[in-house]
Amino acid sequence: MNTRLLCLHARSAIHCGTGQAIGGIDLPIAREKPTNIPLVPGSSIKGVLRAIVDDRDEKHKKWSVHIDAFGPTTKNASEHAGGLQFGDLRLAFLPVRSARGTFAWATSPYLLRRLARDCAEVGTKLVTPPEPTATQALVAKDSRLVADKRVAFEDFDFEAKESPELTALAKALGDLLLDAEDAALFGGRVCVVHDDVMSVLLQTCTEITTRIKLDPDKKTVDKGALWTEEALPVESLLVGVVVAAPVGARSSAAVMFAHLQGLLDDQRGALQVGGDATVGRGVCRARLVGGKG
Repeated sequence: MNTRLLCLHARSAIHCGTGQAIGGIDLPIAREKPTNIPLVPGSSIKGVLRAIVDDRDEKHKKWSVHIDAFGPTTKNASEHAGGLQFGDLRLAFLPVRSARGTFAWATSPYLLRRLARDCAEVGTKLVTPPEPTATQALVAKDSRLVADKRVAFEDFDFEAKESPELTALAKALGDLLLDAEDAALFGGRVCVVHDDVMSVLLQTCTEITTRIKLDPDKKTVDKGALWTEEALPVESLLVGVVVAAPVGARSSAAVMFAHLQGLLDDQRGALQVGGDATVGRGVCRARLVGGKG
C-alpha cells in the first residue's frame, strides 16, 4: 500500500458545507460528529482534482492514467473504482486573532496526536510536546505571540511556556505543510493549548458571514433571502491521507501519485475548494508530501 499526505493551506476562507442548518447558522461547515473538528471531505478534494482533466480531454496523453487514478466516466463507472482514495482533510492548526504577532496557529495535544498518526502513515515520525494545563499556552523559541510572559488571543489569556519539543516540531511541520516563505514564519506563531480550550476555539473562532440577496427593483432584501454562512478562516491548515490502491487499474501506485503531483504542479499548487468560488472563497495552496511503500 502506498500513502501520501495532502496538505491544504487556506489562502481565503473555505466553505465546505453540510447542506443543512445547525443551531443559528443556516449554512455550517462540515465537521466530525464526535469531535466537532472541521474538515474538508475527501470527496470534495477528489472532485476538484478530477475536474482538472475532464471528459473533453479524452485525447489528452494523461487521460488513461487520470481514469486509473480517479475512476472512469459515468457511462463506464462499472469498470473499476479510482485507484486513489482520498481521506477527509482534517483541521490541524486553527488561525486565531492574537494580541501579538497578528494571529496564532493554535492546536492542541489531541489534534497533534492525530496529525502524528497521519504522518506515521507516510513514514514521518513526529515528537509531540507535553500537554499544557488549561491556563498555559506552549510556544516555540522566539515566539511572536509572547508579551510579558503571557499569550493573549481572542478572549483568552495564558501563561506562556516555551517548549523545546514544540520548537523542533514547528520546524519539522513548517517544512512539511507550508511553502518556504510561510514555513519561516510558522514557528513564531504556533501555539499549543489544552484540549478543552481548543474545543471552545473550534466552536467560536470560525468565520460567520451574514449574506443577503437584494430585490433588483426595490433594492431591499428579497423575502427569505437573508442567511448566515460559516467558513474556516484564511490561514487554516488541514491534512489528510491519500492511499493508492490500484485495483483493476493499469497504472501503478507510483504512476498515479506522479500524475497527482503533476496536476498540482500544473495548477501551481492552487486549488479552489468548496462553495462560493465567485466571491473568492476556497482558494488553497495544496502540497503532496511523504511516501511509504
